[in-house]
Amino acid sequence: MNILFDINHPAHIHLFKNAIRILEEKEHNVIITSRDKDITIQLLDIYGLQHIVLSRARKSLLGLACELIWRQIHLFPILLNNKINICVSVTGASNVHICKLFGIPTLVFYDTEHAKLQNRMTLPFVTNFISPASFKESYGKKHITYNGTHDLAYLHPKYFSPNKDIYKSLNIPEDQRYIIIRFVSWQAAHDVGQKGISLALKRNIIELCKKCAKVFITSEAPFDNEFEEYRFPIPPENMHNALSFATMYIGEGGSMATEAAVLGTPSILISSLTAGVFEEYQNDYGLMYSFLPNEEDRILETIKELFHNEFLKQSWQEKRNRFIEDKIDITEWMVNKILEYQKK
Repeated sequence: MNILFDINHPAHIHLFKNAIRILEEKEHNVIITSRDKDITIQLLDIYGLQHIVLSRARKSLLGLACELIWRQIHLFPILLNNKINICVSVTGASNVHICKLFGIPTLVFYDTEHAKLQNRMTLPFVTNFISPASFKESYGKKHITYNGTHDLAYLHPKYFSPNKDIYKSLNIPEDQRYIIIRFVSWQAAHDVGQKGISLALKRNIIELCKKCAKVFITSEAPFDNEFEEYRFPIPPENMHNALSFATMYIGEGGSMATEAAVLGTPSILISSLTAGVFEEYQNDYGLMYSFLPNEEDRILETIKELFHNEFLKQSWQEKRNRFIEDKIDITEWMVNKILEYQKK
Protein backbone atom coordinates (compact mmCIF):
# COMPACT_ATOMS: atom_id res chain seq x y z
CA MET A 1 0.00 0.00 0.00
CA ASN A 2 0.97 3.64 -0.49
CA ILE A 3 0.07 5.37 2.78
CA LEU A 4 0.22 9.11 3.42
CA PHE A 5 0.61 10.48 6.95
CA ASP A 6 -0.14 14.22 7.09
CA ILE A 7 1.70 15.67 10.12
CA ASN A 8 0.69 19.15 11.32
CA HIS A 9 1.89 19.29 14.93
CA PRO A 10 4.64 17.72 17.09
CA ALA A 11 2.07 15.61 18.96
CA HIS A 12 1.02 13.98 15.68
CA ILE A 13 4.53 12.59 15.24
CA HIS A 14 4.36 10.76 18.55
CA LEU A 15 0.89 9.42 17.78
CA PHE A 16 1.91 7.91 14.44
CA LYS A 17 5.65 7.17 14.68
CA ASN A 18 5.34 3.56 15.90
CA ALA A 19 2.60 2.76 13.39
CA ILE A 20 4.80 4.20 10.61
CA ARG A 21 7.71 2.02 11.70
CA ILE A 22 5.55 -1.13 11.78
CA LEU A 23 4.01 -0.39 8.37
CA GLU A 24 7.46 0.17 6.85
CA GLU A 25 8.65 -3.11 8.38
CA LYS A 26 5.69 -4.74 6.63
CA GLU A 27 7.10 -3.25 3.40
CA HIS A 28 4.37 -0.68 2.81
CA ASN A 29 5.36 2.62 1.20
CA VAL A 30 4.88 5.49 3.67
CA ILE A 31 4.89 9.14 2.58
CA ILE A 32 4.96 11.87 5.24
CA THR A 33 3.90 15.48 4.66
CA SER A 34 4.73 17.98 7.37
CA ARG A 35 4.07 21.49 8.64
CA ASP A 36 6.67 23.90 9.97
CA LYS A 37 5.11 24.44 13.41
CA ASP A 38 6.96 24.60 16.73
CA ILE A 39 9.41 21.65 16.78
CA THR A 40 7.62 19.46 14.21
CA ILE A 41 10.42 19.55 11.63
CA GLN A 42 13.08 19.10 14.30
CA LEU A 43 11.39 16.01 15.75
CA LEU A 44 10.80 14.38 12.37
CA ASP A 45 14.48 14.84 11.55
CA ILE A 46 15.59 13.51 14.94
CA TYR A 47 13.47 10.37 14.49
CA GLY A 48 14.85 9.90 10.98
CA LEU A 49 11.43 10.26 9.33
CA GLN A 50 11.77 11.61 5.80
CA HIS A 51 9.07 14.16 5.05
CA ILE A 52 7.88 16.84 2.64
CA VAL A 53 7.26 20.26 4.20
CA LEU A 54 4.03 21.67 2.77
CA SER A 55 3.62 24.90 4.76
CA ARG A 56 4.66 27.12 7.63
CA ALA A 57 2.15 27.58 10.47
CA ARG A 58 0.10 30.80 10.38
CA LYS A 59 -1.47 32.46 13.42
CA SER A 60 -4.63 34.41 12.51
CA LEU A 61 -7.85 32.75 11.35
CA LEU A 62 -7.35 34.29 7.91
CA GLY A 63 -3.76 33.07 7.85
CA LEU A 64 -4.84 29.56 8.87
CA ALA A 65 -7.47 29.54 6.12
CA CYS A 66 -4.90 30.57 3.51
CA GLU A 67 -2.48 27.95 4.79
CA LEU A 68 -5.14 25.25 4.54
CA ILE A 69 -5.77 26.10 0.88
CA TRP A 70 -2.02 26.26 0.19
CA ARG A 71 -1.45 22.81 1.76
CA GLN A 72 -4.18 21.14 -0.27
CA ILE A 73 -2.95 22.65 -3.53
CA HIS A 74 0.56 21.33 -2.85
CA LEU A 75 -0.78 17.99 -1.64
CA PHE A 76 -2.45 17.42 -5.02
CA PRO A 77 0.66 16.25 -6.97
CA ILE A 78 1.93 14.21 -4.01
CA LEU A 79 -1.28 12.18 -3.94
CA LEU A 80 -1.14 11.53 -7.68
CA ASN A 81 2.59 10.95 -8.13
CA ASN A 82 2.74 8.48 -5.22
CA LYS A 83 -0.56 6.76 -6.07
CA ILE A 84 -1.71 7.15 -2.46
CA ASN A 85 -4.18 4.47 -1.33
CA ILE A 86 -5.10 6.00 2.06
CA CYS A 87 -4.40 9.19 4.02
CA VAL A 88 -4.01 9.22 7.82
CA SER A 89 -3.94 12.38 9.95
CA VAL A 90 -5.11 14.26 13.02
CA THR A 91 -7.99 16.75 12.41
CA GLY A 92 -7.89 16.04 8.66
CA ALA A 93 -8.60 19.69 7.90
CA SER A 94 -5.73 20.02 5.45
CA ASN A 95 -6.24 16.84 3.43
CA VAL A 96 -9.76 15.36 3.51
CA HIS A 97 -11.20 17.69 0.86
CA ILE A 98 -8.59 16.98 -1.82
CA CYS A 99 -8.60 13.27 -0.93
CA LYS A 100 -12.38 13.15 -1.28
CA LEU A 101 -12.04 14.68 -4.73
CA PHE A 102 -9.81 11.79 -5.83
CA GLY A 103 -11.69 9.06 -3.95
CA ILE A 104 -8.82 8.41 -1.51
CA PRO A 105 -10.01 7.05 1.89
CA THR A 106 -9.11 9.20 4.91
CA LEU A 107 -8.71 8.18 8.55
CA VAL A 108 -8.80 11.10 10.98
CA PHE A 109 -7.72 10.50 14.58
CA TYR A 110 -8.95 13.19 16.96
CA ASP A 111 -9.71 13.66 20.65
CA THR A 112 -10.62 17.36 20.88
CA GLU A 113 -14.35 18.05 21.15
CA HIS A 114 -14.06 21.82 21.42
CA ALA A 115 -12.43 22.12 17.97
CA LYS A 116 -15.93 22.45 16.52
CA LEU A 117 -14.90 24.53 13.50
CA GLN A 118 -12.26 22.01 12.42
CA ASN A 119 -14.62 19.11 12.99
CA ARG A 120 -17.38 20.74 10.90
CA MET A 121 -14.88 21.29 8.08
CA THR A 122 -13.74 17.66 8.22
CA LEU A 123 -16.75 15.45 8.89
CA PRO A 124 -18.61 15.71 5.54
CA PHE A 125 -15.48 14.59 3.68
CA VAL A 126 -13.79 12.07 5.98
CA THR A 127 -14.06 8.29 5.56
CA ASN A 128 -13.69 7.51 9.26
CA PHE A 129 -13.46 9.91 12.19
CA ILE A 130 -11.66 7.96 14.94
CA SER A 131 -11.61 8.96 18.61
CA PRO A 132 -11.16 7.55 22.11
CA ALA A 133 -14.33 6.06 23.59
CA SER A 134 -14.32 8.92 26.14
CA PHE A 135 -14.96 11.46 23.33
CA LYS A 136 -18.14 13.31 24.33
CA GLU A 137 -19.56 13.91 20.84
CA SER A 138 -21.05 11.37 18.43
CA TYR A 139 -20.74 11.83 14.67
CA GLY A 140 -22.81 8.96 13.31
CA LYS A 141 -21.75 6.00 11.19
CA LYS A 142 -18.40 7.52 10.17
CA HIS A 143 -17.36 7.84 13.81
CA ILE A 144 -15.33 4.93 15.20
CA THR A 145 -14.16 4.79 18.83
CA TYR A 146 -11.52 2.71 20.58
CA ASN A 147 -10.81 1.87 24.21
CA GLY A 148 -7.71 3.98 24.78
CA THR A 149 -6.12 7.40 24.32
CA HIS A 150 -3.64 8.94 21.89
CA ASP A 151 -0.92 8.88 24.56
CA LEU A 152 -0.87 5.08 24.64
CA ALA A 153 0.27 4.96 21.00
CA TYR A 154 3.72 6.05 22.14
CA LEU A 155 3.85 5.90 25.97
CA HIS A 156 2.57 2.37 26.46
CA PRO A 157 5.31 0.28 28.17
CA LYS A 158 5.52 -1.78 24.96
CA TYR A 159 6.89 1.30 23.14
CA PHE A 160 8.47 3.50 25.80
CA SER A 161 10.89 2.83 28.66
CA PRO A 162 12.02 5.88 30.68
CA ASN A 163 15.75 6.50 30.89
CA LYS A 164 17.26 7.73 34.18
CA ASP A 165 20.03 9.49 32.28
CA ILE A 166 17.59 12.38 32.25
CA TYR A 167 18.90 13.38 35.68
CA LYS A 168 22.33 13.97 34.17
CA SER A 169 20.78 16.08 31.41
CA LEU A 170 18.93 18.12 34.02
CA ASN A 171 22.12 18.36 36.09
CA ILE A 172 20.40 17.22 39.29
CA PRO A 173 20.88 14.19 41.59
CA GLU A 174 18.49 11.24 41.26
CA ASP A 175 16.91 11.94 44.65
CA GLN A 176 16.08 15.55 43.65
CA ARG A 177 12.38 16.27 43.32
CA TYR A 178 11.47 18.44 40.34
CA ILE A 179 8.37 19.99 38.81
CA ILE A 180 7.70 20.63 35.12
CA ILE A 181 5.52 23.66 34.37
CA ARG A 182 4.13 24.26 30.88
CA PHE A 183 2.80 27.49 29.34
CA VAL A 184 1.18 27.59 25.89
CA SER A 185 0.69 30.33 23.30
CA TRP A 186 -3.09 29.96 22.76
CA GLN A 187 -2.58 30.47 19.01
CA ALA A 188 -4.00 27.16 17.72
CA ALA A 189 -7.24 27.24 15.74
CA HIS A 190 -9.08 25.31 18.45
CA ASP A 191 -7.82 27.76 21.14
CA VAL A 192 -9.86 30.72 19.88
CA GLY A 193 -11.73 32.29 22.80
CA GLN A 194 -9.83 30.26 25.41
CA LYS A 195 -7.51 31.55 28.09
CA GLY A 196 -4.83 30.26 30.40
CA ILE A 197 -2.89 31.16 33.53
CA SER A 198 -2.52 34.79 34.56
CA LEU A 199 0.93 36.21 35.27
CA ALA A 200 0.03 36.53 38.95
CA LEU A 201 -0.95 32.85 39.17
CA LYS A 202 2.20 31.80 37.32
CA ARG A 203 4.25 33.63 39.94
CA ASN A 204 2.32 32.08 42.83
CA ILE A 205 2.67 28.55 41.45
CA ILE A 206 6.41 28.96 40.93
CA GLU A 207 6.94 30.42 44.40
CA LEU A 208 5.03 27.54 45.98
CA CYS A 209 6.75 24.81 43.96
CA LYS A 210 10.31 26.01 44.40
CA LYS A 211 9.97 25.63 48.18
CA CYS A 212 9.62 21.87 47.72
CA ALA A 213 11.32 21.00 44.44
CA LYS A 214 13.44 22.16 41.52
CA VAL A 215 11.29 24.03 39.00
CA PHE A 216 11.63 23.69 35.21
CA ILE A 217 9.49 25.69 32.80
CA THR A 218 8.80 24.88 29.16
CA SER A 219 6.89 27.48 27.19
CA GLU A 220 5.30 27.55 23.76
CA ALA A 221 4.86 31.32 24.17
CA PRO A 222 7.86 33.70 24.39
CA PHE A 223 9.62 33.40 27.74
CA ASP A 224 8.99 36.09 30.37
CA ASN A 225 12.38 37.43 31.43
CA GLU A 226 11.58 36.90 35.10
CA PHE A 227 11.20 33.13 34.49
CA GLU A 228 14.39 32.70 32.46
CA GLU A 229 16.23 30.96 35.32
CA TYR A 230 13.66 28.13 35.19
CA ARG A 231 13.95 27.44 31.46
CA PHE A 232 13.84 23.71 30.66
CA PRO A 233 17.45 22.85 29.70
CA ILE A 234 17.11 19.76 27.52
CA PRO A 235 15.93 19.09 23.93
CA PRO A 236 12.21 18.37 23.41
CA GLU A 237 12.75 14.75 22.36
CA ASN A 238 13.73 14.04 26.00
CA MET A 239 10.51 15.50 27.43
CA HIS A 240 8.83 12.14 28.02
CA ASN A 241 11.82 10.91 30.02
CA ALA A 242 11.64 14.09 32.08
CA LEU A 243 7.90 13.71 32.63
CA SER A 244 8.36 10.09 33.75
CA PHE A 245 10.55 10.96 36.72
CA ALA A 246 9.04 14.37 37.57
CA THR A 247 7.34 14.78 40.93
CA MET A 248 4.51 16.68 39.27
CA TYR A 249 3.36 18.34 36.05
CA ILE A 250 1.50 21.66 36.20
CA GLY A 251 0.45 23.60 33.14
CA GLU A 252 -1.83 24.84 30.40
CA GLY A 253 -0.86 22.14 27.88
CA GLY A 254 -3.52 19.45 27.67
CA SER A 255 -1.37 17.04 25.66
CA MET A 256 1.46 17.19 28.16
CA ALA A 257 -1.01 16.86 31.04
CA THR A 258 -2.35 13.55 29.71
CA GLU A 259 1.16 12.36 28.83
CA ALA A 260 2.25 12.94 32.42
CA ALA A 261 -0.82 11.09 33.67
CA VAL A 262 -0.24 8.01 31.51
CA LEU A 263 3.40 7.97 32.66
CA GLY A 264 2.28 7.88 36.30
CA THR A 265 3.18 11.47 37.16
CA PRO A 266 0.63 13.61 39.08
CA SER A 267 -0.80 16.06 36.58
CA ILE A 268 -2.54 19.41 37.08
CA LEU A 269 -4.11 20.97 34.00
CA ILE A 270 -5.06 24.66 34.25
CA SER A 271 -7.22 25.61 31.31
CA SER A 272 -10.67 26.72 30.23
CA LEU A 273 -10.75 23.77 27.80
CA THR A 274 -12.62 20.56 28.55
CA ALA A 275 -12.45 17.12 26.93
CA GLY A 276 -13.74 13.63 27.53
CA VAL A 277 -10.17 12.36 27.73
CA PHE A 278 -9.40 14.82 30.56
CA GLU A 279 -12.49 13.67 32.44
CA GLU A 280 -11.57 10.01 32.04
CA TYR A 281 -8.07 10.51 33.44
CA GLN A 282 -9.45 12.59 36.32
CA ASN A 283 -12.76 10.96 37.25
CA ASP A 284 -12.20 7.31 36.33
CA TYR A 285 -8.53 6.88 37.26
CA GLY A 286 -7.56 9.82 39.50
CA LEU A 287 -4.44 10.44 37.43
CA MET A 288 -4.90 14.17 36.84
CA TYR A 289 -6.67 17.28 38.07
CA SER A 290 -8.29 19.90 35.86
CA PHE A 291 -8.96 23.47 36.99
CA LEU A 292 -10.18 26.69 35.44
CA PRO A 293 -7.55 29.47 35.43
CA ASN A 294 -9.57 31.51 37.96
CA GLU A 295 -9.61 28.71 40.55
CA GLU A 296 -6.37 29.92 42.12
CA ASP A 297 -7.06 28.86 45.70
CA ARG A 298 -8.03 25.29 44.68
CA ILE A 299 -4.98 25.01 42.43
CA LEU A 300 -2.52 26.09 45.08
CA GLU A 301 -4.18 23.95 47.76
CA THR A 302 -4.02 20.86 45.52
CA ILE A 303 -0.32 21.43 44.85
CA LYS A 304 0.30 21.65 48.61
CA GLU A 305 -1.67 18.44 49.27
CA LEU A 306 0.28 16.53 46.64
CA PHE A 307 3.61 17.70 48.05
CA HIS A 308 2.59 16.35 51.48
CA ASN A 309 1.77 12.88 50.12
CA GLU A 310 4.72 10.71 51.16
CA PHE A 311 3.76 7.97 48.67
CA LEU A 312 2.81 10.28 45.79
CA LYS A 313 4.68 8.64 42.91
CA GLN A 314 3.99 5.11 44.15
CA SER A 315 0.24 5.71 44.30
CA TRP A 316 0.21 7.32 40.84
CA GLN A 317 2.15 4.42 39.35
CA GLU A 318 -0.46 2.03 40.72
CA LYS A 319 -3.25 4.10 39.14
CA ARG A 320 -1.32 4.22 35.89
CA ASN A 321 -0.88 0.45 35.83
CA ARG A 322 -4.62 -0.04 36.26
CA PHE A 323 -5.27 2.40 33.42
CA ILE A 324 -2.92 0.55 31.04
CA GLU A 325 -4.41 -2.84 31.96
CA ASP A 326 -7.87 -1.52 31.04
CA LYS A 327 -6.86 -0.18 27.60
CA ILE A 328 -5.90 -1.60 24.21
CA ASP A 329 -2.65 -1.25 22.28
CA ILE A 330 -3.76 1.69 20.11
CA THR A 331 -0.74 1.42 17.77
CA GLU A 332 -1.54 -2.19 16.92
CA TRP A 333 -5.22 -1.26 16.51
CA MET A 334 -4.28 1.66 14.25
CA VAL A 335 -2.09 -0.48 11.99
CA ASN A 336 -4.84 -3.09 11.63
CA LYS A 337 -7.41 -0.40 10.81
CA ILE A 338 -5.18 1.05 8.08
CA LEU A 339 -4.48 -2.38 6.60
CA GLU A 340 -8.19 -3.13 6.34
CA TYR A 341 -8.09 -0.84 3.29
CA GLN A 342 -5.54 -3.09 1.62
CA LYS A 343 -8.27 -5.70 1.28
CA LYS A 344 -10.81 -3.13 0.12
